[in-house]
Amino acid sequence: MENWKTSLQRGLVGGAIASVTSTLALALLGKNSNDSMAAPVNAISHWIWGDRAARHDDASLRYTVPGYLIHHASATFWAVLFERFFGRLLDKKQAGLALKAATAATAVACFTDYQLTPQRLRPGFEKRLSTPALAAVYLSFGIGLAAGAMLCRRHPA
Repeated sequence: MENWKTSLQRGLVGGAIASVTSTLALALLGKNSNDSMAAPVNAISHWIWGDRAARHDDASLRYTVPGYLIHHASATFWAVLFERFFGRLLDKKQAGLALKAATAATAVACFTDYQLTPQRLRPGFEKRLSTPALAAVYLSFGIGLAAGAMLCRRHPA
């Protein structure tokens, strides 16, 4: 297994990529579902603002910025764990293995988000998106994890 320092360094990269790819999915799916690119991201800030955040459609400093920051921190958390537990497998630099590992890590994240986490701390975007759209968000998150892992191994620090 990777050491925590390496996992953190690589997780910062992978988390950023996974955060951006899944936020793009949230925005596009939000536009399609709610005619609002910001609504699913706003909903994440329900951690701070409660259900008002989930009902807010427009981009705002109050809802969208904290929503993105919470999402980014969560993506980074999962990316660090992904690197910590799958690092040696990822070191083989095989895209197929990285995608399989990212799929497993994403499944654990999704299970944790919706089965183990109290309602108040769930992602929130499920309040604005359909189940198939949620699957697409998690798929984009997994692709971001794999891309980040491959990038870190292509250009080592």
